[in-house]
Order: sequence, then C-alpha cells, then structure tokens
Amino acid sequence: MTQTTPPALSLEFFPPRDIAAQERLVRAAKQLLAMQPKYVSVTFGAGGSTREGTADTVRTLSNLGCDAAPHLSCIGATRDQLREILARYRAEGIKRVVALRGDLPSGMGGDAGELRYASDLVRFIREETGDWFHIEVAAYPEMHPQAVSPTVDLDHFVTKVQAGANAAITQYFFNADAYFDFVDRARARGVTVPIVPGIMPITNYSQLSRFSEMCGAELPRWIRLRLAEFGDDKASIRAFGAEVVTELCQTLLDNGAPGLHFYTLNQGDATLSIWKNLDL
Repeated sequence: MTQTTPPALSLEFFPPRDIAAQERLVRAAKQLLAMQPKYVSVTFGAGGSTREGTADTVRTLSNLGCDAAPHLSCIGATRDQLREILARYRAEGIKRVVALRGDLPSGMGGDAGELRYASDLVRFIREETGDWFHIEVAAYPEMHPQAVSPTVDLDHFVTKVQAGANAAITQYFFNADAYFDFVDRARARGVTVPIVPGIMPITNYSQLSRFSEMCGAELPRWIRLRLAEFGDDKASIRAFGAEVVTELCQTLLDNGAPGLHFYTLNQGDATLSIWKNLDL
C-alpha cells in the first residue's frame, strides 16, 4: 500500500542545559525546517526536572516558526500545577501537547503525583481545557519496559485513546513488523487515531545501546554486530545508520504509516540525511 498523501513529518528536541547547547539546538532546528515539519515536540525531564526548560524551548522553537508541542508529565505534579501549566500554554497559543506518565527521578521515592497514569493525564487535560489541545500520547510496539505483557500494554494504550488522545507517537524500533503488528492489534480494538512511528537516527553505537536498554527497544543483532565492527569510525557508523534507517522509513511509508516522528537528539545532519534519502 503506497502513500497517497504526503507523510506528516515531526521532530523531537530536548531542553538545552547551557548557552552552547542552546546555540546547537537553534542551528539544528533551523537546518531541519527544510523538512517543513508538521510540528516539533520538546521533552520533559523526569519528575518535571526540566519544566521551565521545556517551556523556554517551546518558546524558542515557536519563535523560529515551528508549531511546538511541549511534553507534559503527570509524575511528581499536582492537579493545581498541571492546571497552571496548561493555562500558561493555552495563553501562549500552544495548541498541541504530548501527554505522558513520565519517569520518577532517582531519589524521588513514592511521590508520584496526584495522577498515576498517562490516561489520567489525558482525561484531566480534556476536563480542564475541552478540545483546545491536540493530544499526542506514546505507544510501544515492542512493549513498555515496565508492562507485564503485550496485551496489558495494549490495554493501557487503548485506555489513553479512549480518554481523549488525538494521535500517538511510538517508541523507536528497528523492526517494522513490530510496528505493523501493534497497529493491527490496536485497530482490532477499535483504535482509529493515527499511530506515527518514532524514528531514531543511528549516529553513536554506545549511546544507542544505552538508550535501547533503558527504553526496551530491541537493537537487532545484525545491526549491533555491524556497529561494533566499525569501532570509532564515525563516518562509517553514520553512513550505515542512514542506510538502515532510510530503508526502515521507506518500508513504513510504503505500507501505510501516516508519517514519521524523528528523535533528533538536537542534531540536524542525521535526520536531514534520512529525509533527503527518502526524497520526500
């Protein structure tokens, strides 16, 4: 099934920690505007640790002409805090948010906040703001690392959509079959919202291994062996990564994925290379 309408492309950035990182973010964002992304999202640190940084980065990207969507986490937040954040974003004209449960930072103990799950957060946003926000939620084709089974994980996803989510972004993966299987199972449960695959460019083997271990994304053995063989040859890693991820993206688009959401890691070159390879 070939794509009949242009795929919706979106990008994810994270709040920079210092001035130099801020300058790198702006350079990357300006570079990636060539892709004409539908929107860009900005991550939110564990337990709200980057709350102000997220808001500042949203403003920075909005000023560059991007439709910027802040990530919003319910972990470590009260209803009053969330109400205040939503009111501020609404006053600034922000129309899209990414609603997540979020992670507890180490040492936070049991202070998980007043809402336990992402579905509670989605429901809260709808109760407080009606249809003002377009709400994106997360999906896990290879199962959330803390889920007890694929079926229970899918149950949680369906609950988020039923609570009022408009669309979903998946955790990254390198096996297209995992995505198509997840979408088929979600559709069988009555989910009709777009489920956009999350795409992670490959630029650094040790970093990718660490991320994949943390988030439960499978790094296929053949990719691991090839990357390990390249050692410190960054150019070869980037060239191989661009080839592998381009092929993954083309397979996804050719078989009906509604778009692609790139985890840019605040860098432009790797994502832009994949985009150019796809000839979109």
